[in-house]
Amino acid sequence: MALKVKAVERLLKFDKDSAGEYRYVMKPEMYSTLSQAKVIREAALRSGVNQGVMQACWDAAGEVIKAWATEGHSVALPGLGSMRFGLRSKSVDNVNDVKTGLIKSRRIIFTPSVGLKDELANTSIVITCYDRNGNEVKRVTSTSGEVEDEENSLTPDPSPVGEGGENPGDNGGDEPGADKD
Repeated sequence: MALKVKAVERLLKFDKDSAGEYRYVMKPEMYSTLSQAKVIREAALRSGVNQGVMQACWDAAGEVIKAWATEGHSVALPGLGSMRFGLRSKSVDNVNDVKTGLIKSRRIIFTPSVGLKDELANTSIVITCYDRNGNEVKRVTSTSGEVEDEENSLTPDPSPVGEGGENPGDNGGDEPGADKD
């Protein structure tokens, strides 16, 4: 199995007065969104458990994960990794200026397991390149690669704002060793 990626030639303007330049922008192709019912049917089939029992377990696990995570725990997701809640906030130099208004956003932080990262690293990627007219111009296939690990990386996400990344250089209070939760 391979992950499919599209590289589409787009006109990018880096400031409003520039003419811009054409660049190939990549994004994963989403196959489809799997419904919860389909996931439960497949899990029941693979485990030999009745679908009703699987649904009850799924619902209970979801409620336990939600309850424990909102109490400040990092919760294990079997075979996947762990999740916890975090936040982005502004910093202040005076304790009297600390207030809830400094919190910019609440977020969910997922830390993948080593096994999941290894699986992703060993999954091939097929990139299909399309020119600005929508014509396929090239196809590239990789066999394996590195997996980004935000949790253990000190370098900020280089994606520009608006491209799905964070503001470059803004760790938002989530740098290692910071009190983030």
